[in-house]
Amino acid sequence: MPVSTLQNTKNKRTQNVVSALTARAQLGQILKRASEGDERFVVDRRGKPSVIIMSVRDYIRTIAPTPPALRAIQQDAKRKGTAKLSMAEIDREIAIVRKQQAAKRNNKQPKR
Repeated sequence: MPVSTLQNTKNKRTQNVVSALTARAQLGQILKRASEGDERFVVDRRGKPSVIIMSVRDYIRTIAPTPPALRAIQQDAKRKGTAKLSMAEIDREIAIVRKQQAAKRNNKQPKR
């Protein structure tokens, strides 16, 4: 794959610059390298950078890190053992809370 490399000084990660034609022809290989090796690819179109291909893991780590409040909630859930609830268990918990809230609302409303 003919690529030139640019050094990203912030995290010492190499970025590969590929043409749109190369990206189209070798998309499978680019996706594999991005997802497995955390490589980044800048796709240029007519000589101008157009898009970046990077793994979701890399994106979350560098572009959209977990907010501290959410990280604290996740750690608390792990300590309490609630981090591994199934969707059915979560749905059951939500249904219980909703029933409790409805019961409180019904008790507060004056009867006619």
